Amino acid sequence: MVTVSHPDPKDFTYADVGATREQGFCPPGFHPMNVRTRLGEGEEVFRRASEAVLTWEMHRTMGVGVDTSADRAAPGVDVTVTLAGMIKAPCRVVWTVEEPRRAGWAYGTLPGHPETGEESFVVDRTGDGTVWLTVNAFSRAAKWYARAGGPATRGLQHAYARRCGSVLRNLATPEGSDT
Repeated sequence: MVTVSHPDPKDFTYADVGATREQGFCPPGFHPMNVRTRLGEGEEVFRRASEAVLTWEMHRTMGVGVDTSADRAAPGVDVTVTLAGMIKAPCRVVWTVEEPRRAGWAYGTLPGHPETGEESFVVDRTGDGTVWLTVNAFSRAAKWYARAGGPATRGLQHAYARRCGSVLRNLATPEGSDT
């Protein structure tokens, strides 16, 4: 079941709140990102990966600071991610999904975030039993230092998304292997 909040768009720093539900959608003026990582196979891998995504465990294991208003992702939950102990990125969860073969959530940027846009983290189990993490986003720089970074900033976003996949694989598979 997909749960969507109906937030006041004026709270966010962009207009297309919730748009990451549509795979591949990118509003004009934003940069798209779609990174898909194979995690393994089977129901147990799916269950572990889903739980790690929905409870912030994946993010915390990556070493980023995560301050949330709830223990589990849900629409309306505020999340502040801290990078390198210095950069604070305030967000709010805009939708979640918890289905037998798909689980995850997306957050949108709030004022003070270095970027403007939305990012989703979704675990899905395909028909052949393979489990994947897809990090889907659209963004553009909001702070001067994000603008100054230009393509390097987007490269860091892609590296972060790939790191999410490798960390989640380690959390979801018995020995972090490519099962």
